[in-house]
Amino acid sequence: MEIERKYLTKSIPFDIEKFPKKHISQCYISTSPTIRIRKSNENYFLTIKGKGAISKEEYEISITKDDYEKLLLKAETPEVIKTRYIVPLCDGLNAEIDVYDGKLKGLITTEVEFETMEEMESFTPPNWFGKDVSEDMRYKNTSLSLYGIPKE
Repeated sequence: MEIERKYLTKSIPFDIEKFPKKHISQCYISTSPTIRIRKSNENYFLTIKGKGAISKEEYEISITKDDYEKLLLKAETPEVIKTRYIVPLCDGLNAEIDVYDGKLKGLITTEVEFETMEEMESFTPPNWFGKDVSEDMRYKNTSLSLYGIPKE
């Protein structure tokens, strides 16, 4: 089960280059149901996601580079390219700051994943996280890949 909140971040008050990062490229073989393939640095994954905005089932398996390249030919959506920075927060949580590139250049989102709904409900994000867009379907990566950055 994946439980997360997503924020539209306008600026980051520190140097994120000091934190671990992953170069991510992903696209969707299907948007309904959601089936994603992702390259993260030199690792490759196939992910199947259930329905839901904040809480949803997620099943992820490692695949080979060859499998990824074959599945890439089946993609229904354009590629989403981003760099994900992992920034530690309090209570063992991490902020995953996604700095998008390509046609989504200029977009920055911050996500936090939680173990339980109670943990999520008690979380107070720092002000720099920005507007909570967890339930705004326009900011889901499937929508971003198809329609680009939403007009506010």
